[in-house]
Amino acid sequence: MASQVQSARRVVGLRQASLGLCVMLIAEYALGVAVNIYVTVPKSYQGNGLGKAFGDALTKGPTALVVHAAVGLLVVVAAVTLLVRAILARHVVVITTASIALLAVIGAANSGASFVDTGQNSASLVMALLTALALLCAVSNLYLLGRAAGATSSSQ
Repeated sequence: MASQVQSARRVVGLRQASLGLCVMLIAEYALGVAVNIYVTVPKSYQGNGLGKAFGDALTKGPTALVVHAAVGLLVVVAAVTLLVRAILARHVVVITTASIALLAVIGAANSGASFVDTGQNSASLVMALLTALALLCAVSNLYLLGRAAGATSSSQ
C-alpha cells in the first residue's frame, strides 16, 4: 500500500513537472517571437563564438533578449528536473520523453546562441522547432501520466 501511495505521488510530481515545463516553454516561445520581431541583436555580439554570444545575450541586453535568455536557462533547469523525477519514478516512457525534451531544449539554447553569434535565420527556425519538439514531449507526458493516474484510481 505504501509503495502505491509513493508511486501515485511520483506520478503527480511528474505531471506537475511536465505541466510546469509546458508553461515555461510556451512563455519562452512567446518571448522568442517577440525578440525575433522587435529586437535587433547588436552586431558586436556576432562572430565571438557561442559562449560569448550567450553571455552577451544574457547580460548586455536589449532587455527582451536578456529575459529570453534567462527564461531559457530556467527551461533547461525544468527539463533536467523532469528527467530526474522520471528516473526516480522509474517511468520508462517518461524517461524517454523527458530525455528527448532535454536534448531539444539544449539544442534550442545552442541554436539561440548561434543566432546571436551569426544572425542567421535558420538558427532561429531550428530554435523554434526544437522548442516545439520539447513542448510535444511535455504534453505527451501529461496525456500518458493522466491515463496512468486514471488506471491507478480505477483499480483501487
